[in-house]
Amino acid sequence: MAITINPRATWGQYAPWYLQKHASDPPEASKNPAWHGDRGVFLHYLGPGSTADLRTEEDCRKEIAEVYLQHKTEGQFEGDIAYNYLVCQHGHIYEGRGEQRGEGNGGEADPIDGRGRNEGFYSILGMIRSDDVASEAMLRAIRDLIGHLRHHVNPHTGKTAGNRILPHSFGYDTDCPGNLHMYARPGSTIDPSVPWRAPADIYVHRTQKWVNETYDKAPGYVICSETGYTGWNTVLALTQGLQHELGISPTVQTFGPGTFNAVKKRRVMPDRESNDNLLRLYNGALWCKGYWASPFLFGWGEDSQSSLQQLYGDMGLNYGTVQQSEAMWPHVLKSLLRMDQFRLVPGGDPHIRAIQQRLNSRYVQDIGIPAMSLVPCDGIYSRDVQQGLMMAIQYELGIALESINGYFGPGTQTALKGRGSGTLSGDLRYLFRAACYFNSPTYTANGQTTYLPADISTDAQTGTHLVWLQSFQRFSQIPVTGHNDYTTWAQLLVSSGDVSRDATGCDCITEITPQRGRLLKANGYHIVGRYLDEHLAPGDEGYLGKALKPGEPQTILDAGLRFFPIFQYNGTELGNFTRDKGYDQGKKAHQKAVEHGIGSGTCVYFGVDYDATDEEITSHVVPYFNGVKAGLAEMGGRYTFGVYGSRNVCIRVSKDAGARWSFVSGMSWGFSGNLGFPLPENWSFNQIHEYEFQAGWGLDHNIWRDGSDPGVSAVGQE
Repeated sequence: MAITINPRATWGQYAPWYLQKHASDPPEASKNPAWHGDRGVFLHYLGPGSTADLRTEEDCRKEIAEVYLQHKTEGQFEGDIAYNYLVCQHGHIYEGRGEQRGEGNGGEADPIDGRGRNEGFYSILGMIRSDDVASEAMLRAIRDLIGHLRHHVNPHTGKTAGNRILPHSFGYDTDCPGNLHMYARPGSTIDPSVPWRAPADIYVHRTQKWVNETYDKAPGYVICSETGYTGWNTVLALTQGLQHELGISPTVQTFGPGTFNAVKKRRVMPDRESNDNLLRLYNGALWCKGYWASPFLFGWGEDSQSSLQQLYGDMGLNYGTVQQSEAMWPHVLKSLLRMDQFRLVPGGDPHIRAIQQRLNSRYVQDIGIPAMSLVPCDGIYSRDVQQGLMMAIQYELGIALESINGYFGPGTQTALKGRGSGTLSGDLRYLFRAACYFNSPTYTANGQTTYLPADISTDAQTGTHLVWLQSFQRFSQIPVTGHNDYTTWAQLLVSSGDVSRDATGCDCITEITPQRGRLLKANGYHIVGRYLDEHLAPGDEGYLGKALKPGEPQTILDAGLRFFPIFQYNGTELGNFTRDKGYDQGKKAHQKAVEHGIGSGTCVYFGVDYDATDEEITSHVVPYFNGVKAGLAEMGGRYTFGVYGSRNVCIRVSKDAGARWSFVSGMSWGFSGNLGFPLPENWSFNQIHEYEFQAGWGLDHNIWRDGSDPGVSAVGQE
């Protein structure tokens, strides 16, 4: 790793004249034969105060010379500066002792192997003081320096640095390294073995440190990571702290009805709160949400109160009178102690945010739907927003408050077929159009059509709304009525849509015999999905016998049907999704398809048969499909590949790995990957319903999109 390390002479010139030669000369060889530096690094800082006076690079070099003079004068560091390397706020790295023995680590021996801290670890000084926060330039430079030490063989020891990153305070009574504490650990953003991450927040770190120190003995408490980054483990730790202060024991990592009711019963807003720890929790929660609050968590000043009122407004709520703000406080606090965001995030849509705020204002604050929580107001259509929208629609359809649950059940379906399919006006029309906007853009033969934001709140028919709605209906392959009929409502609200609608596609794990083929054809099916292989052997307790049988493809074709091939090995387990397994399975799918005489150009669908999160799609699923692509390519590129999974899986794999077609698991409408995501542009099949076609013969009912994947119409031919 190529980095620039400024030699001692760059700062040695600022030492007193009688020390300039020693300060500027290369570092002296270590007198300690035990020096190896192979355990890792310790981080240090300059001590109390501020480095506001270190404005220029010359200022920083003069400061290093001052550190050198102090250490040289004290005579306890072998007559030299104590640190191996020093890094300034401008991102420059300076040589101290260089690759020689460090003296700044002090303290007891390393508890892991008993070796001295100065013998086993490099010492790196970050040039900040207690009032300072490390700049991004400093953090990147420290990261690069650590990477260099891990890869560069020290010519004096023959070793590279180990992977440990520790604060000077580790096992030692000192405040050092100040605000670098949150980075002084493996896995932080200065660790070159993990991806770079933006600088942490010192106030979040302060919150994490305080909540752990205060509640680590509370029954049930789970310590959160002191990283300076907000995450679920932090807000849940704050939730447990809240429960402890409210007398709930043992504490649990959920803000459930018991916690909600305890806050409601207390009826004390922060500006009237006398419990200091509750105020610290509230201030910490505001910091974790990105709002300014008390820097040291104590008390409830103007900054905290102003931020709380701003939060109410960002949520779409009226802070208003004491009664109004107090009534919403349990909801607000619950949302504070989640990862929901209430300001527009990068990539967020301000029009979606306006809908989110209206959902909160009308249906949580004004109407008070019992089952409804505040939805995020970040401009992103998500699962929680979809649930809030569903509850709002249920209310406007006339469903009783106590029966509203956000579930697309029989009562909601009946109401949509009745009142929902009539002429809409007012709030119900607004919600229908909000659902249209959430499902935008839709696609036509000429490209995409985006829903016009101005149409959302327009309580009248418009030509632009009608054009979009008809395009959406056509793209979704439902009747093009231009009306808010039940089938359209269902398609807007759940990934399965109207499960009673006719479909010409299906898939199953059962062999298609001549009789079964004729039955499928007689019942309106034109194409059937079948599995190329099964990862379990006959006799295994999980064996299903789902693979295509010899001669079965021709049997399907003889019945007047087409078929499309599916490949799935352990598709329900995250561990299946690695690049290597995708590579192997891509080659296996090729071999099986060739065995069955399936022609070149056919799309094989590889299954992701579980609710993969967005993070898992990035870390596992996309690499798996890149492996599939590589495996198919190595076998000559005879076949293309498609993806089976939730809408989000299909969208991401198509975009990031190049899947040709998407086979959407729409019937799994409760999957997070199906809530808040539109149909993929390249969808070919939408699996909407599972049922028993005949006794012992289960079938999945699939919408086969016109003009999409043609499937297999002949075998044994090129």
